[in-house]
Amino acid sequence: MKNIYKILFLFIVTMTLNVSCDDYIDVKAEVENSEDFFNTEDDYQNALIGAYDLLSGLGWYSMISEIASDNTLCGGESATDVLGLQEIDDMIHNPVNQQLRDVWSWNYAGINRANYILEFKDKTDFSGKDQVIAQTLFLRAIYYFELVKWFGDVPLAVDKRILFGEQFDIERTPKAQVYAQIEADLIAAASVLPYVQSESGRATKGAAQALLGKAYLYQDKFDEAATVLEDLINNGPYDLVTDYNSIFEHPGENNIESVFEVQYSEQEGAGFGCFQCSEGNIAVGFQGIRAYVGPDFSSGFSFSVPVQEAYDAFENGDLRRDVAILDIDAWATQTGATFGTGYEHTGYFNRKYIPRVRSAAAQADRNLTNPNNYRAIRFADVLLMAAEAFNRKSAPDDAKALAYLNRVRERAFGNSANNLTSTGSTLTENIWAERRVELMGEGHRFFDLVRTGKAASEIPGFTAGKHELFPIPEIEIQLAGNTWAQNPGY
Repeated sequence: MKNIYKILFLFIVTMTLNVSCDDYIDVKAEVENSEDFFNTEDDYQNALIGAYDLLSGLGWYSMISEIASDNTLCGGESATDVLGLQEIDDMIHNPVNQQLRDVWSWNYAGINRANYILEFKDKTDFSGKDQVIAQTLFLRAIYYFELVKWFGDVPLAVDKRILFGEQFDIERTPKAQVYAQIEADLIAAASVLPYVQSESGRATKGAAQALLGKAYLYQDKFDEAATVLEDLINNGPYDLVTDYNSIFEHPGENNIESVFEVQYSEQEGAGFGCFQCSEGNIAVGFQGIRAYVGPDFSSGFSFSVPVQEAYDAFENGDLRRDVAILDIDAWATQTGATFGTGYEHTGYFNRKYIPRVRSAAAQADRNLTNPNNYRAIRFADVLLMAAEAFNRKSAPDDAKALAYLNRVRERAFGNSANNLTSTGSTLTENIWAERRVELMGEGHRFFDLVRTGKAASEIPGFTAGKHELFPIPEIEIQLAGNTWAQNPGY
């Protein structure tokens, strides 16, 4: 249910709500004594909702990473519209970039909220507490996974908040150690969580297994990835929906293909000075069609506009192309819609995540409160990750890899006539190409290119040895007493 993220976390604890304006540590040293909290099940449940709240950033990060990839241009109104995004698109970003600081601070806020629960996990017993702890471990793992893939080595805090003053003593932790903690958290979470929760949006066994498989894949641990992903495929309750188009419409939210989905609502309460305060998916309004008047969609700010090469990446007959990418000229001709053009206008928009027409009341704040859920992990992604893992494991099983790959392709074309029969490195390339079109506009392309070593040859302006990681925000280095080394090249 969408109200999992609606409950305000009002407790006087060391949890910064407006994280876009603060650093990653807890800045309030004078807090209520812990004896006044975590005394009841409700305390733990409300704290857990507070930890879930920072997942709202995932939709925003997905747009930023699409802009960083070869799928889209930044767009917007002008070359200076959200300068940080323009810099990321051109690969000229530096350690002073508000959007990158958002990624850093929002994820650390989530980690601190999770660690606050885990710090006092043994204080009060109640029936079902193991489920609360397991969900908390999943949340900590997903926040650390975001940080390590964006920034590499990051400070690692486990079962303890990072409090004001402690930033001077904490060091960046090697990413291998951070990944080891992610793995441990997800293995523990998966051993306790059910495959199906009574409330949509909560962590499940399948979500933990899928994220664990992805963490293994990002480390080239293909044998481990193959094992956990195959178990998920064989024993989980997931399947591909028949109609690809239905996935990204409101009735398709939390369907059988959704392994983990970030819940958003139409509840107002944000402004452009505090994106994280929004209960809606802010990336949706940003990617909308500028000055649009017509059926089905609402207007937006024309960021993250797909390029021609991304549109052409789809094979003839691929039913996913027109679901993933809206050809606005063809649409206007078909429907009589009108629209404006922004900076770097390509004629294409990310149809999966642009605003849909809603009620008049809901439209009033459409810029920041679009309710479109972010499909963070889909079963199709799981199948393609498994295909890659079996193709690249120490003893490759290309037959199984092909079976998983072709399962995705059969849905894409509506038949088996386009099934592939390749093996070895050719099959690897086929799987990577399939990931691009299947997951177009969902925020995975940049990191897929980085982890497979193809980014420098595919992304304009990408410098090998530098742009695999984003810079640590300069203010965070300053707050740590300038003891941290910056990522190479920045």
